[in-house]
Amino acid sequence: MANRNIKVVFFDFMGTCLDWHSGAIKALPQSIPESERSKLALEWRQDYFDSNAARLAAIQPPENINLTLRRTLDALLEKHPRYKELFDHRTKHQCVDAWHSMPAWPDVPPAIEQLKAAGYEIFVFANGTTRLQLDLCKSSGLKFDMLFSSELLGVYKPAPQSYRKALELVNVKAEESVQVAAHAYDVRGGKEAGMKTVYIHRWTDDINEDMEVVRGENNFFLEDMTNLAEVIGRL
Repeated sequence: MANRNIKVVFFDFMGTCLDWHSGAIKALPQSIPESERSKLALEWRQDYFDSNAARLAAIQPPENINLTLRRTLDALLEKHPRYKELFDHRTKHQCVDAWHSMPAWPDVPPAIEQLKAAGYEIFVFANGTTRLQLDLCKSSGLKFDMLFSSELLGVYKPAPQSYRKALELVNVKAEESVQVAAHAYDVRGGKEAGMKTVYIHRWTDDINEDMEVVRGENNFFLEDMTNLAEVIGRL
């Protein structure tokens, strides 16, 4: 049953809704052992987060995600020189381009449909570009009422103005909304803005976070989205 106190549900996208890891390790040179490709992908992802955080701290505007991914990939290869010769210009381009085509986690499509059927408006609210989000909707088959990117909003999450702007654009109060994310910094930002928060635990993300701490910070902590509509109904 829908919670009439909640009008909208905001979703982070990459990691929360999308299995970026599978796509990333497919794009990396297959001559690298899969276990090493996995480690490289996880490190690359963390470096991307660190780059965004550094730009936000320096009060710099959002950067095109393709540029951030290429720069962090180059830096990653400097840390792992034994793999550098496997990455020519074409391979690097393919690795970056792969982030525009990622599958949904299998628990996500039914959760989205349940929320729609219950009458909630659902939005993507994520760092990155609008083009990236459009491409990812095509590759994943997921459909949302609106896509809000850091490019569109002009600031990265978890800056407070990012949450305020998204709420202003859909004309709802913070307490009438839910932020769903697999990133502790994101749900912390949403909570600070006055939103309800649901943390989705994905093994691919928040690899440096203490999950017991995160568990206690949110309205709900879920291992996947199977029961997402149910818990939002209880908020």
